[in-house]
Amino acid sequence: MALRRAVSSRRGTSSSLLIVGLANPGSEYEGSRHNVGGDAVRLVSARRGLSLSVEKRQRALLASVPTPHGLVTLAVPTTYMNESGAALSPLMHRTSISNPALVLIAHDELDFEPGRLQIKTGGGLAGHNGLRSVASVLGTQDFSRLRIGIGKPPHKDHGADYVLKRLTGAARTARDLDVAAAADALELILDLGLEVAQQRVNAGLRG
Repeated sequence: MALRRAVSSRRGTSSSLLIVGLANPGSEYEGSRHNVGGDAVRLVSARRGLSLSVEKRQRALLASVPTPHGLVTLAVPTTYMNESGAALSPLMHRTSISNPALVLIAHDELDFEPGRLQIKTGGGLAGHNGLRSVASVLGTQDFSRLRIGIGKPPHKDHGADYVLKRLTGAARTARDLDVAAAADALELILDLGLEVAQQRVNAGLRG
């Protein structure tokens, strides 16, 4: 209900798509597997020569990108992962987006091996607290996603450490390459549109 009220009186610049990269704030989480979605959005912004600005009302870092398909808003919530949804209502209000399918969430995916990417709309939440928060606020799971594979922890009881720990050495290098590949996928969305990018990314075509 709160979301409906927010989008009923629209303000800000209309966007054709809202891309939200999930991440935890704070230096202790920099370079973690859980932050690959937010870091992919940050990288796209840097590649496009844009700075993500802090917007307190939206509880997010924001940048707008002109594309052949209209303006696209890039966002990284400044909340913790399990409160990611708090940014969605004000972000959709700002961008005049009411269709959840035009909200794309970039996030880490335990069920995919590292390096695997998939763009899809709808689906389950797979125990992901960030996705759960987003779905709760939107009132639906029918939003778009860029799933960024990070693989499973070696032991089930090491899950939190696996996703939250700051990586170093070869593990960090591999993780950063996966972030770069995810940023490539997001740039395909910017340049070619969501539908064409989905076909290419899901077929393993990154360029």
